[in-house]
Amino acid sequence: MNIKRVAFGQIFDGRVVEKTILTNSHGHRVALMNWGASLLEVDVPDREGKLANVNCTFADLDPYLRPHPGFGSSIGRFCNRIAYGKFTIDGVDHQVTVNLGEHCLHGGDVNFSHLYWETVRSDQQRIDDVPTAIVRYRLVSPDGDEGFPGELTAEAEYRWNDNDELTVEYSATTDAPTHVNLTNHAYWNLAGVGSGTALDHVAVIHANEVLAVDEDLIPTGATKTVEGTPFDFLHAETFRERIDQLPATNGYDHCYVIAGQAGKLRPAARVTSPKSGRFLEVETTQPGMQLYLGNNLPGNEASAGVGRHEAFCLETQHYPDAPNHAHFPSTLLRPGETMKETTVHRFGVEGQS
Repeated sequence: MNIKRVAFGQIFDGRVVEKTILTNSHGHRVALMNWGASLLEVDVPDREGKLANVNCTFADLDPYLRPHPGFGSSIGRFCNRIAYGKFTIDGVDHQVTVNLGEHCLHGGDVNFSHLYWETVRSDQQRIDDVPTAIVRYRLVSPDGDEGFPGELTAEAEYRWNDNDELTVEYSATTDAPTHVNLTNHAYWNLAGVGSGTALDHVAVIHANEVLAVDEDLIPTGATKTVEGTPFDFLHAETFRERIDQLPATNGYDHCYVIAGQAGKLRPAARVTSPKSGRFLEVETTQPGMQLYLGNNLPGNEASAGVGRHEAFCLETQHYPDAPNHAHFPSTLLRPGETMKETTVHRFGVEGQS
């Protein structure tokens, strides 16, 4: 494994943002940066052995300092939606930032994607006898940040190994009861970023249910079976096949209930590009996964030229609006507890072991 750290630019107060490039023995690369604890390029081979980046990125730091689609960013304090930005903990009502109509999206106006994380680890070791490069970032979010109670210390650890497995592990502790829900917002195109539509990708999603939502995509508290609906990816199907049945959202932007026991690493999805032969397998400990098809990407400089349905997101997470649904897996974190969730992204080529 090779680890290279280079300056990527400066933020408003002059602090340098560092880009870290991890290269395994096959020459396959992952790049990261500490602004937003973000995933940048992921260069993996197609069926001809040609490397290409499969994760949407900007070429330099400046667009990441402005509002952007969340390309590869760590999202928090609470990813996805909280209805009306309100919840109650131990009888105390809390109001957090409302930034999507009447609701809170991704933790507020300045979420973790637009903050400077400290690099606390950058080294390598053998994990399960596989050479692995490790980068860990840390962020301290103060009490009252975007309205959330408690000082939260969050860590994002990325691991890239010789088996082309990218592991993202989030952890957090707090000094007062709070809600936390962290995810990575990578946008994938396995034919290579810039190659056009992602609708011809073929997906399998290991979920029998999806969360029922209202017109604002706020969960109602119910789940519904995917069988016989546009959300059915229990068997391999292209994203294109039934996407036109979701006109209200211009495509997929829904949270799947991943089969199996939450808290245990288990399969969540497998997506393949017939064009390149590349596949991505996702395993996670999280209870849910938001499938998003880039329905709102403008295709201009604000999205690095990436347009609608030219990338897909598999955002492993707890359920949106969990603080307001007692029967959902809890996102409540108390002092003395540690939240820890792991997601593995495994890259390969169809027909190869």
